[in-house]
Amino acid sequence: MGRSGQHALTAALAAVAVAGAVLVSSTSFAAPPLTSGFGAPALGPTALGASATSGAAWGSSATEAAGSRTAMLAMLAMAAAGAALIVQNKGGGHGELGYHLALKLAKDKGLKVTMINDSAAKKSKPPFNSYADLEAAGVEVKWVALAEEGALASAMEGVGPCDYVFDNQNVCTKDVQKAVAAWSPKAYAYVSSGGMYKPVKAGPLLEIGDVKEENEQLSLEKSAADAGLAWSAFRPQYIYGPKTNKPEYLDWFLDRITRGAPILVPGDGSGFTTLTNAEDAASMLASVVGKEAEAKGQVFNCASDVLVSHIEVVDLCAKAAGKDAAEVRKTVVYYDPAALKGKELPKGGKFPFRETSFGVSADKAKSVLGWTPTHKLEEDLVLYVADYKRLGKDQGDIERSWDEAVLATMK
Repeated sequence: MGRSGQHALTAALAAVAVAGAVLVSSTSFAAPPLTSGFGAPALGPTALGASATSGAAWGSSATEAAGSRTAMLAMLAMAAAGAALIVQNKGGGHGELGYHLALKLAKDKGLKVTMINDSAAKKSKPPFNSYADLEAAGVEVKWVALAEEGALASAMEGVGPCDYVFDNQNVCTKDVQKAVAAWSPKAYAYVSSGGMYKPVKAGPLLEIGDVKEENEQLSLEKSAADAGLAWSAFRPQYIYGPKTNKPEYLDWFLDRITRGAPILVPGDGSGFTTLTNAEDAASMLASVVGKEAEAKGQVFNCASDVLVSHIEVVDLCAKAAGKDAAEVRKTVVYYDPAALKGKELPKGGKFPFRETSFGVSADKAKSVLGWTPTHKLEEDLVLYVADYKRLGKDQGDIERSWDEAVLATMK
């Protein structure tokens, strides 16, 4: 047990002791006879004949006592498991990870979780508008302007030491690393980026592959090591799913499919990528708990274990939207990305993925951390499309300025 667990356990034991004294005091007036072997109450005729008033009072107090004891036992279990800190960004491609991760750490791992969230987030939008779920799970959420000097230090007052730190932001990453280094956490997990890889001609991108050395997230992976932390880095790629903060990856296809608009696909459509459910990405992050030694000093691609081609995404979205995939394919227009180089094109409505094959392999996380994804894109799309329609996204105009510009170059 780490220092945070020891501190929390001491506090929980004190609370149990106080609660136990109160419970004994409140129930002693109508307690039933002592047990007659094996812990069973000796409820003879006299006991059974006790007044309804005292019996009801005892029953009510006993129920309250049982509930309180259950709560205290939960506190003890959480204290023994340890504590975790999540530093969460304002949104974007990783915006929903903190929400799902906090729930998994609190519910599945039994950790006491504190989340420091950048107050620049739009609280009226997912996942931030569902943070009541976190509070119900016992997660403490602190809102702070991470970009302001001294704000992080103020937010961390009274927090920690924590056994686990999950850093899902790039505003003050080095400050977080420096602050938590004094705790010597069992694991510091940094949410990096899968976008740093240099494309390869064939096969998925591996953690040992070439990366862009000037990439900011790469420098922050290195600074975690320099800080002396038991670090690991997770490189996500194209996240979708519940409470998503950036729905453009799948919405782009559905926007065009539901309106019968041309669907521009690079190359011949065989370029592949990975699309990952946010819950699977969060479960990979959470898998470092109990696998601290295995995770230390390692980089993991944080993605689905299935590569999907661009044209397959079209087919899957079409089927989920209740359309004939073969008919939808007739609206696909293949374009050559190389022919667009040097041309000034608007960015509105641009194809949502890299225009070449750009998908990562998650095999390392599966073998090293014992992680297994539980979601499949084709199954998730059924619920995704239902929500898409519920929100009325299949109605009205869409942004297609990029589409029109590309089509104009092909005439």
